[in-house]
Amino acid sequence: MPTPKILLVDDTKLFLELEKSFLKLSPVRVLTAGNGVEALEIIRKERPDLIYMDLNMPRMDGPTCCSILKADPALRSIPVIMVTSAGREEDIQLCRESGCDDYLTKPVSRRLFLDKGRKFLKGIDRREIRVSCSTLVKFRVHNLRFSGVSADISTGGIFVTTDYELEPATPVELSFSLPESGCVLQNIRGQVAWQNSGKHPVKPAMPPGFGVEFITPDKEIADIIDTFVQLSRQAP
Repeated sequence: MPTPKILLVDDTKLFLELEKSFLKLSPVRVLTAGNGVEALEIIRKERPDLIYMDLNMPRMDGPTCCSILKADPALRSIPVIMVTSAGREEDIQLCRESGCDDYLTKPVSRRLFLDKGRKFLKGIDRREIRVSCSTLVKFRVHNLRFSGVSADISTGGIFVTTDYELEPATPVELSFSLPESGCVLQNIRGQVAWQNSGKHPVKPAMPPGFGVEFITPDKEIADIIDTFVQLSRQAP
């Protein structure tokens, strides 16, 4: 069976790298394009199985590219997920009018990016490499400051042990250091992915607390966390 192909279309290289990092555990071939014109050339040549396409790009924007794609009988079955830079209703309407199959709004979380993709391509892997990590985590919620201790970490998120309970999707801002690395990571944006309540734990083997999903972390921070995870896996 041929390896599935996913095309990422965005004029911002940093965002392309972020999307590529989301897919690094998936058995797929990743293609990239910087605008709609490049995307159409690649689509006609490679016939990708799934496309993530930015809304606003030079030369040819996402809605125009998607409309051309969906008007072609040979290509219209390829699913397109449009990525908007803001959740404005007019942008969402542009996505719908273009004929795209779904849409995301930036900042894009890894979990939502992969969950949207799995609707059209089951081979996308949502698993993350997680390693044990015990360090003080300071977090801010609605301008209130709290602290807890991490239990584990991955490139996509961190579990914070605390008695303070937060609802899923609650925005949080975290600061913590990585053990033995000397790196202090500050003002990392995230959102609560799940809560492990002390009274009704989802995972009894885990302590009370909540899992936080990082939201579009700075590439330098993402690289630091990834290096820590990889080194921790190799440690005896």
